[in-house]
Amino acid sequence: MALAILLGLGVWQLERKGEKEALIARIVSRSQAEPVPPPADWNPARDEFEHVRVGGRFLNDRETLVHGLAAGETPGRALQGYYVITPFRRDDGSMVLVNRGFVPTELKNQADRRDGLVEGDTTIVGLMRGSEPRTMFVPAPDPVRNEWFNRDVPGIAAARGFPEAAPYLIEADAVPGSRTWPRGGQLRVDLPNNHLQYAFTWFGIAACLLGVFSVFAWKRLHEPDAPSGA
Repeated sequence: MALAILLGLGVWQLERKGEKEALIARIVSRSQAEPVPPPADWNPARDEFEHVRVGGRFLNDRETLVHGLAAGETPGRALQGYYVITPFRRDDGSMVLVNRGFVPTELKNQADRRDGLVEGDTTIVGLMRGSEPRTMFVPAPDPVRNEWFNRDVPGIAAARGFPEAAPYLIEADAVPGSRTWPRGGQLRVDLPNNHLQYAFTWFGIAACLLGVFSVFAWKRLHEPDAPSGA
């Protein structure tokens, strides 16, 4: 019975591996497609990582900084800093939050990166993302001090006075050739796919169990018969 369960778990992980590969392929294809207008209603299963294009203007005086890390120019060394979340008033008057990208700690103050501000009407292109859940290891936000540690879309929108904002945000694409901050394009579509490793683990345990049973059976078959009583 135990052997059958272990083999079943291994086969199940192989099936999950195929499902995860198909999901990753769909997400990568979606994120690399030509940008389209956002859908009228937000469906995370359908719209997450959708590549969209939106016209409007940034409300730079309402930006929010979310603590985070980004890949540095030196491999293996991450930069500490913030992701700049800015409300964006669309051409139709509706609101959506935009993650404009990353700034290092020394550029936390907007006055130190004014050359990176986008004023007036503009068009942004990026990926739709849902709100990021706060795990038990992530500190609670402090809206009064403007301290945020995860992409809490409804929380940030409400703190900035836009509770009616879209329930998602747009992760802005990188601007080719731009050397100003913040820098978009930080999102990496990289979902973990460890199911093959898990399958090998279950099959390995099954093989060990089979080996133990085999040794036990071999010893039982080759044990000398106990002498009969007088």
